[in-house]
Amino acid sequence: MGKGDGRSRSDCVRPLDLQHGRVDLTHGSGGRAMVQLITEVFARHLGNAYLGQCNDGAVLPVPALAGKPGRLVVSTDCHVVSPLFFPGGDIGCLSVHGTVNDVAVMGATPLYLAAGFILEEGFALADLARIVESMAHAARAAGVPVVAGDTKVVERGKGDGVFITTTGVGVLPEGLQLGGNRARPGDAVLVSGCMGDHGVAIMSKRENLAFDAPIESDSAALHGLVAAMLATRSDIRCMRDPTRGGLAATLNELAAQSGVGMMLQEKAIPVKPIVAAACELLGLDPLYVANEGKLIAICAPADAGRLLAAMRAHPLGRDAAAIGEVTADSHHFVQLTTAFGGRRIVDWLTGDQLPRIC
Repeated sequence: MGKGDGRSRSDCVRPLDLQHGRVDLTHGSGGRAMVQLITEVFARHLGNAYLGQCNDGAVLPVPALAGKPGRLVVSTDCHVVSPLFFPGGDIGCLSVHGTVNDVAVMGATPLYLAAGFILEEGFALADLARIVESMAHAARAAGVPVVAGDTKVVERGKGDGVFITTTGVGVLPEGLQLGGNRARPGDAVLVSGCMGDHGVAIMSKRENLAFDAPIESDSAALHGLVAAMLATRSDIRCMRDPTRGGLAATLNELAAQSGVGMMLQEKAIPVKPIVAAACELLGLDPLYVANEGKLIAICAPADAGRLLAAMRAHPLGRDAAAIGEVTADSHHFVQLTTAFGGRRIVDWLTGDQLPRIC
């Protein structure tokens, strides 16, 4: 086509075949093919005014909270879940929810996300577009835009389809201080809902297991629930989302940080019957199974009832429960009173019972 026909170079590039096409090494080369992939897949779904600045970094406003300056909270997370698509979600929405939640449980309002994609040569463009669209939907629903990103392509066999790293930025109001070192003996331990849904959904998909009732991931953005909890002005010591290692690993981590112990009541820990049955079939303990839409809160005992009521009033906290209390223990043990009245230690995992879970 001649120079005088009025067309730009981009007009002469064949559109990506998003139905049958595959990622190839040119999509990560920094050339025209890479620009085309970014334009037709990433910018198409994730585009916004900040991402549209097209610079090496985005210039972003940091709003004050209630007219007062705040502090920035930053968190980053890598997502390598297998399979990429699972009941209730996929790696796209998971990469948004996981990082939004890491910012939110610090008490911060999530503002922005940045995303990095490592793609494997040969990965289906249709699957990539589906993942990015899911990611965009999750970001819009959360009100937290993706404002910067990067894409790399590795040779066939050197990756596993797609890995996504997301970094989140939020603003924390002055005067609010949450941290894993703030738990005190007598504090109440609360959870926002049923344990183990995400991990069992992943494992059932891997093993091609079918159950009478569907088991879906609980993947969700929790900052709305956190805001409702903070609005009660309860004395919340800390919050965490129990992802890898589940409830058990998270409480062991908090116990070690605060120099305390925990005493849990097995009967009080919410686990869906179908999830409990699946765990028994798979040889898993639901206390160690990952969650992606639940949080743990430790609060002053006097505020536990008020905080629990606020959690249950939110759609993502309907099944919230008080499951135990913080104890004085120089060994920092997390213990469990079983349904039969016995007692056992809920220790750290020595291995990984569910790899590639998030």
